[in-house]
Amino acid sequence: MIESIPNLSEGRDRASIDRIVGVVRQAGGRVLDVHVDPDHHRSVLTIVGPPIVAVESVLSMVEIAIGAIDMRRHRGAHPRMGAVDVIPFVPLAGSTLDECTQIARAAGREIAERFSVPVYLYEAAAMRPERENLADVRRGGLAAVAERARTDAGRPDFGPDRIDPAIGAIAVGARRPLVAFNVNLATSDLHVAKAIASVVRASAGGLPGVKALGIPLRSRGLVQVSMNLTDVEATTVPAAFARVTKESARRGVEVFESEIVGLVPRAAVAGASAEDLLLSRDLSEMILEARLESR
Repeated sequence: MIESIPNLSEGRDRASIDRIVGVVRQAGGRVLDVHVDPDHHRSVLTIVGPPIVAVESVLSMVEIAIGAIDMRRHRGAHPRMGAVDVIPFVPLAGSTLDECTQIARAAGREIAERFSVPVYLYEAAAMRPERENLADVRRGGLAAVAERARTDAGRPDFGPDRIDPAIGAIAVGARRPLVAFNVNLATSDLHVAKAIASVVRASAGGLPGVKALGIPLRSRGLVQVSMNLTDVEATTVPAAFARVTKESARRGVEVFESEIVGLVPRAAVAGASAEDLLLSRDLSEMILEARLESR
């Protein structure tokens, strides 16, 4: 079993999202969760299955998504560089990160050859050390990636070096499980969210294994500290929530709620309840192991 968590640059057209999810299921992929965010203008699918099924499901998804999503009209708060922005492969029961690395590279090559879409390999699947960090691959957004693609240093790992502005490019990678965890603040002041993100992120000396951004939620009049917890043994969800809550209080701002994007390993939230974290969903519905057992 492996897991794939494609990120699509569509979070507002529910009909298109449902169509894409339907294609994944028709290809045999088990869709455990679909997270849709209109402010981010992004949807995150959690797909599990044997490697061959997961890959075929992803290929079917790419074919439909690149025809349904037009990046020329995309406006959203989340960084992105393509209609299908990111496709990570993650080891589950009976699989390893090395296997997922080979799967990601093979899937990336197949996507590029079948659909003529530029593909960049990242994290464990990266074939260049400077592409291990997804943020470096996606730096500057689609326009900047398209400009770099014409240079030796920025050329995609697979596919054409000319990027179609309607489709963009895709990052395909292999990684260990992470948790996408967002904390929404009861203010519209984006400077507050950015200041807190700069304090909690690991690269600035904050929490280990944490990447963080400040993002506006304009439809709700809120701002968000959007985090990826890349090492949940070093920083759990309750620890990240406590730190953001502390930094918010220092700035006189209340935490409105939090959300987990997709599913979360049980150990990452051990000892916490939905009430403790101000989650808008029942925490039991978001535990990865429980979903796998129930399916």
